[in-house]
Amino acid sequence: MSKFVTQCSAPGSEVQAFGAQDARRLNPKKLLLSKWTAASPYGKEKHFMVTGVIQPEHPASRIETVVIEAVYSRRVFSLSWLDRSDRQQWLQGWQ
Repeated sequence: MSKFVTQCSAPGSEVQAFGAQDARRLNPKKLLLSKWTAASPYGKEKHFMVTGVIQPEHPASRIETVVIEAVYSRRVFSLSWLDRSDRQQWLQGWQ
């Protein structure tokens, strides 16, 4: 069972999964509220913010899933943390 660190800011929003891969490291404590840009925007959704971090049950395990929210549409997505690090799909910060 996973533990959800922070609630999504848009309750009742549609949750979807999408992604890719890479190996950059980011401190999990700085992950919450970090900003990301989609390399190829879809439907005016280009800028995203991490609104939740799903912690694994065992504290020594790595974070596997984050919840991101599109700034423009406020839609919420569940994303594999490792998938987020693919520079072909995601850029850190707002570009």
